Amino acid sequence: MSQSKSGFSKLSKEEKIKWILSEYFSSDSQAEKVLKQYWNSNEALQKLHDDFIENTLSNFYLPYAVAPNFRINGKYYTIPMVIEESSVVAAASKAAKFWSEKGGFKTTILGTEKIGQVHFIYKGEKQKLTSFFESVKSKFYENTQNITANMQKRGGGITLIELRDKTSDLEHYYQLHATFETVNSMGANFINTCLEEFAKTLKEEAENLGLEIDVVMSILSNYLPDCVVRAEVSCKALDLHEDSSYAEKFVQAVKIAEIEPFRAVTHNKGIMNGVDAVVLATGNDFRAVEAGVHAYASKSGQYRSLSNAEIKDGIFRFWLDLPLALGTVGGLTSLHPLVKFSLQMLGNPKAEELMQIVASAGLAQNFGALNSLITTGIQEGHMKMHLMNILNQLEATHEEKKLTVKRFKGRPISHSGVVSFIETLRGQNY
Repeated sequence: MSQSKSGFSKLSKEEKIKWILSEYFSSDSQAEKVLKQYWNSNEALQKLHDDFIENTLSNFYLPYAVAPNFRINGKYYTIPMVIEESSVVAAASKAAKFWSEKGGFKTTILGTEKIGQVHFIYKGEKQKLTSFFESVKSKFYENTQNITANMQKRGGGITLIELRDKTSDLEHYYQLHATFETVNSMGANFINTCLEEFAKTLKEEAENLGLEIDVVMSILSNYLPDCVVRAEVSCKALDLHEDSSYAEKFVQAVKIAEIEPFRAVTHNKGIMNGVDAVVLATGNDFRAVEAGVHAYASKSGQYRSLSNAEIKDGIFRFWLDLPLALGTVGGLTSLHPLVKFSLQMLGNPKAEELMQIVASAGLAQNFGALNSLITTGIQEGHMKMHLMNILNQLEATHEEKKLTVKRFKGRPISHSGVVSFIETLRGQNY
């Protein structure tokens, strides 16, 4: 039976591994070998990775791939993608190539505003709080000047601070609601530092005037309805596919996701296959992006599709609006060697350009998924790509792989079908 371990974080990496092995694995386990085979032979590089987070034991590898032929606003990109799911990179690449021959992706930044809040409780008269806020508002800016100076030089900083009354939702609850521009950084640390200084100023000034304010917390928001990018593609509806009904069927598929939450969730997950893969490859926070995107998909009060499609005057148009808080400086962008490689391959984009690249990858992925759904079905392409994973699980030889690929060419692929065929091959060999 495993035991709790006090002081675990103070152990060396080897000591941590030794304790894990003794607690959770048998003496003949291959667990230590599994962990250490993923260590980087370059000690300095391994030390860099160890320092990214706490209690590091090893590295967890995911495939690093590229999707070429993305034509965005007339410029071609080869986009880095980090993801483990079969067919994602292939679908994005195919969609990118398809649309590159039809004018490519057009993108527009609709806003870059980010948000942070100081949440507090005040039980006194609202008018006193309002007057107090107006009297001390300038001090929030003054007391954060040392924090915002460098950001202001780059064109960013605090753009607005307002008092919000939320007492109709929660008794005695108010906010300082602030907006920020963070230029090429994602800005989380900058925003949170500013907010904590706001909270300090709020408490001190309130105490000076005898107001009782209880600050609950100060934190940025990952919901960013005004930090949004649009990506779109368009062409003549009749040029979209040899089947003249294809464009109309595509539009109907998108409209179903607009009104049916059960479909919308899977529809948007497909978009995020493309988005997350690029966000990861460029060292950004995919959890924050996911949270903000799905909140945005629910802004009407019902969870809906993030993408839209229409046919108007014979022109097919497919577009996507995404809230994206991304950075190209700070965080892992200057530390992780593959992140630096990714950004260099993209031409060292500014944050707004990266937003446009990521949104285009999401739209390409969505197009690829919908194209499969309304034609051959999703499983044909997915299982074709997944076939090699199944064969690797079965430890198939090179010859077995070759014969299996030949066997299932043009046929439905299932895990049980592949297992049965491999067993038949192996039975013939003995």
